[in-house]
Amino acid sequence: MSDDFEIAIRVRGLTVRFGAVTVLENLDLDVRRGEILGFVGPSGAGKSVLLRTIVGLVPHASGTIEVLGRNLETCSEAERRGIEQRWGILFQNGALFSSLTVAQNIEVPLREHTTLSRKTIDELSALKIGLVGLAPDSADKYPSQLSGGMKKRAGLARALALDPEILFLDEPTAGLDPIGAAAFDQLILSLQWNLHLTVFMVTHDLDSLYTICDRIAVLGNKRVVAIGTTDELLRHDDPWIREYFHGPRGRAAMHAAE
Repeated sequence: MSDDFEIAIRVRGLTVRFGAVTVLENLDLDVRRGEILGFVGPSGAGKSVLLRTIVGLVPHASGTIEVLGRNLETCSEAERRGIEQRWGILFQNGALFSSLTVAQNIEVPLREHTTLSRKTIDELSALKIGLVGLAPDSADKYPSQLSGGMKKRAGLARALALDPEILFLDEPTAGLDPIGAAAFDQLILSLQWNLHLTVFMVTHDLDSLYTICDRIAVLGNKRVVAIGTTDELLRHDDPWIREYFHGPRGRAAMHAAE
């Protein structure tokens, strides 16, 4: 099996600037097919910026981004649309349309990108609702009627609407209580296993890193300073990495995962 097939996302020499401020500079990153990669770093370092740059929501000054073997800048517009349909995104707040029900939110990408019948779209929407652990009666509720955890699950159902190969998660457990966060971690792990997903997860949640991530990439000084398993990062000599993983919360998360 070639290295190209093994890599779902390849970023090389990526530089992102906002005006005179350089947020990411000459950043390299590989995300392997079928893994859950946790992406961590100090607050404001640019973790979410990288995610949004990969999916095309933030422009970059230089560098290349390849997803599923295709360079996103040199492929045709039709190829780009095809690749975009092979990934799903869950933003931190769920990013649901407030004027649409849960079912209608899930149906948006199905209506936009497929020619399926109304009946089939309704069936797929109900299937995705069940897939993320929401009750059937959630379908007719509006986002304002949902708890924080339910909003995230509804957003996840929409992200899975087109049966993507790659799932981007931006702080998926932020704002959830420990029980809700643990349940969401297990949901992600189950979906990744059963749907053979590649998961790119921006997070601060140490419990998530220990519980479900295959590898962890650390952002620092505008680039990836380390990548590896939790065991490998525990042995790393970078000061921020040592403080992050060996501090009180890091030790608690490590013991909870044992």
